[in-house]
Amino acid sequence: MDIRNKANRIRLLNFSTPQMRAFHLSWFAFHICFFGWFGIAPLMAIVREDLSLTQTQIGNTIIASVAITVIVRLLIGLLCDRLGPRKTYTGLLVLGSIPVMSIGFADSFESFFLARLAIGAIGASFVITQYHTTMMFAPNVVGTANATSAGWGNLGGGTTQILMPLIFSGMLMLGVNEALGWRLAMVVPGVVLFITGIGYWFLTQDAPDGNFSDLRARGELPEATKEYGALQSFLNAAKDIRVWALFVVYGLCFGVELTINNIAAIYFFDQFNLSLATAGLIAGLFGLMNIFARTLGGVFSDLFAKQGGLKGRVRWLFIALICEGIALIAFSQMHILSLAIGIMLVFSLFVQMAEGATFGVVPFINKKALGAVAGIVGAGGNVGAVSAAFLFRSENLSYQQGLFYLGLTVLVLASCVLAVRFSDATEAQEASAYRDAVGDDTGAGALSLR
Repeated sequence: MDIRNKANRIRLLNFSTPQMRAFHLSWFAFHICFFGWFGIAPLMAIVREDLSLTQTQIGNTIIASVAITVIVRLLIGLLCDRLGPRKTYTGLLVLGSIPVMSIGFADSFESFFLARLAIGAIGASFVITQYHTTMMFAPNVVGTANATSAGWGNLGGGTTQILMPLIFSGMLMLGVNEALGWRLAMVVPGVVLFITGIGYWFLTQDAPDGNFSDLRARGELPEATKEYGALQSFLNAAKDIRVWALFVVYGLCFGVELTINNIAAIYFFDQFNLSLATAGLIAGLFGLMNIFARTLGGVFSDLFAKQGGLKGRVRWLFIALICEGIALIAFSQMHILSLAIGIMLVFSLFVQMAEGATFGVVPFINKKALGAVAGIVGAGGNVGAVSAAFLFRSENLSYQQGLFYLGLTVLVLASCVLAVRFSDATEAQEASAYRDAVGDDTGAGALSLR
């Protein structure tokens, strides 16, 4: 897919260009999706008592919240190729707001389970965010753009852990009981999701030169048929072993982050006998690292590419994964609260840098099937989260043991990165594109405030 006039600089305070509007709206939309997706997680201690849930049932709801996203992410990438990110994001946000607001009607494990299953669909928003920024930014900054937009979106996992207990407390101050309070609290992210969806429709466009429908009408973009059709696009991506290697890799980083988002608050609540608000605040620190950590992963990916081309991007991804595995094992062995918090932040740094590094590689795998590649790799994150969730649903396995085994898994499967290789012709082509994107721009770097 040949998209012209991509931006070669990220000017954070510039909202006048379609590239920067897409950048800011895409990360904000993903952030709000996290708010709805994991809004119930920091309130699980209250929900557990209200609905009389066992640890196994809580584990099953965690699995439900990320399992459905696997399927939706696969489909959403194809919709991006066909309809464009603007229409796709608007539809997901508006439709996704419904189950978020409706979870308050749950009165049993079964109804709560189904609600979390439906809410999980909005996790596919990540694929659209990465797709949209890839459409808007040139090779010299696409790693940074993808990592920053996704990282600031993932930041929603941290703000959710902090805000939802406060919203819940606000509901209690209005005089309602706890059983009604958590239900009313979930209406807030649902309403924000709906409003964001409407804003995305009016404030963004699919590509620098217009929407996909306009580009196709002008003959500047191929019709979504034959080799550019949804089925062929998916098949082209699915038969590439590198796509599945990155599928596993993304499960090792984003899948782990989703798992921590789901269990962190209740882990600190139970393990260190903290209050709900304090446990949520500490758990929120893990997600708040996204404000810069995932961006660093993309920045280093672009820097490694400057020196070593696409091989450099892959090399950096491997380093980040190994460091993540070591830090996770260390976190699992912490019994002192202050040390646990410190190691958790180090672990958070590397898990999020690994995510940024992964999507520093994705745009270069298959440009004709970008949506399919992004969808499959993105789905890998949720498959990883589902797989990891089984470690935390057993009554016979403590959360600390589960975290230790998860860290070992990351170290072993990091070797999948070695399957991601590029031909000499592709390396040369992308090196030339990188130089062309940089051009005569000798400014302050990829990220700037002007």
